[in-house]
Amino acid sequence: MSNPVIKVENISKQYRLGMVGRKSISHDVHRWWHRIRGKEDPYLKIGQENNRAQRKSSDYVWALRDIQFDLQQGEILGIIGRNGAGKSTLLKILAKVTAPTQGEIKIRGKVAALLEVGTGFHPELSGRDNIFLNGAILGMTRKEIRRKFDEIVDFAGVEKYIDTPVKRYSSGMYVRLAFAVAAHLEPDILIVDEVLAVGDAEFQKKCLGKMQDVSRQEGRTVLFVSHNLPSIMNLCDQVLVLEWGKKIYHGATAAGIDTYLHRNKQIEENDLTKRTDRKGNGKIRCTNIRMENAQGNPIEVVKSGDDLVLKIFFEVRQPVSEIIYFRLQVMDMHEQMLFLCNNHHVGFICKPHEGKGEISCVIPHLPLFGGDYYLNLLIYSQNQETFDALDYAYSLQVVDGDFFGTGVIPQNRKGMLIQYYWQ
Repeated sequence: MSNPVIKVENISKQYRLGMVGRKSISHDVHRWWHRIRGKEDPYLKIGQENNRAQRKSSDYVWALRDIQFDLQQGEILGIIGRNGAGKSTLLKILAKVTAPTQGEIKIRGKVAALLEVGTGFHPELSGRDNIFLNGAILGMTRKEIRRKFDEIVDFAGVEKYIDTPVKRYSSGMYVRLAFAVAAHLEPDILIVDEVLAVGDAEFQKKCLGKMQDVSRQEGRTVLFVSHNLPSIMNLCDQVLVLEWGKKIYHGATAAGIDTYLHRNKQIEENDLTKRTDRKGNGKIRCTNIRMENAQGNPIEVVKSGDDLVLKIFFEVRQPVSEIIYFRLQVMDMHEQMLFLCNNHHVGFICKPHEGKGEISCVIPHLPLFGGDYYLNLLIYSQNQETFDALDYAYSLQVVDGDFFGTGVIPQNRKGMLIQYYWQ
């Protein structure tokens, strides 16, 4: 096998919590004193993995820990993991935006990175000037950039505004032009973070097609971070799965996605009262979610077409005078939202008193096929104050049923309407 285009050897990245940088004067002196005596950096022994589900026990966390992998020319690597897993940190190290605390990376060729909206753009310059600026940063001559210029502008769809300063662009226009520049100026390695989510569905599809062409037809290497698992499945040759800064899988795409989803399900099955990865101010906390049938009996599995009751148990810890909204997102195992239920939408007013309470969302004639699903929960006020937010709050197991009462089990979702009410 030829030499890899990217070789990552035991990369680790450590951050100090509560500071802009990792170092302070006292720590620099401490490190220097250990270094001149030939001893190891003392702060590399301190810290914990970046696990949001655990309480902080140190001022130091490892955003990445002992990551290693090789990537050959022309391969597309998908990087997946929950928020805070270390995906963006890894890409920033590969793009040389930040340096690793430990380890080494070896890269052959020019790298173009799209890590944030407008990465590498100067806001005061026009779109035209930024194209030439980015090309120069990539080491291209003015003649080479001119040759690609029309193609870039056409792909981005910003011809009308090409001489307008990019600070006046919308976020969608920004990312369209930034991606077009990064993909068309012939980098050997293209690094794309999940900024494509800013664009519309048509442009996202266009970008995925371009990344595939860049890899398959032009032999260039692509690293792609996304929460869109179908896109990862269709585009990538292999995936790297990160969890709390550590590599838990690197290999075939389908098996990697299964590993990722299985790990997420394990997290979801924890007792909600013990979950520390939630967001919100905690004035109201969800303590449990239960699935019931139309008769009010707890169930573990629901059949497609049956009436379903999702009962949310909560605790009001501090007095709240505003109307409270409960939002349930019903997600498939590819992290695509199928529909959501919200008492706000149906005009059900909830003003809970301090103490324990419960509220039910009733979904008549459940319009889901057999399979595994999960719920994301958000509790917030009419003034958008977030009390509690939990991803993977509850798993939903559905078995196929006679949805239309014809004896035929449907094979697609066409024609199914979502109806629900709260009580």
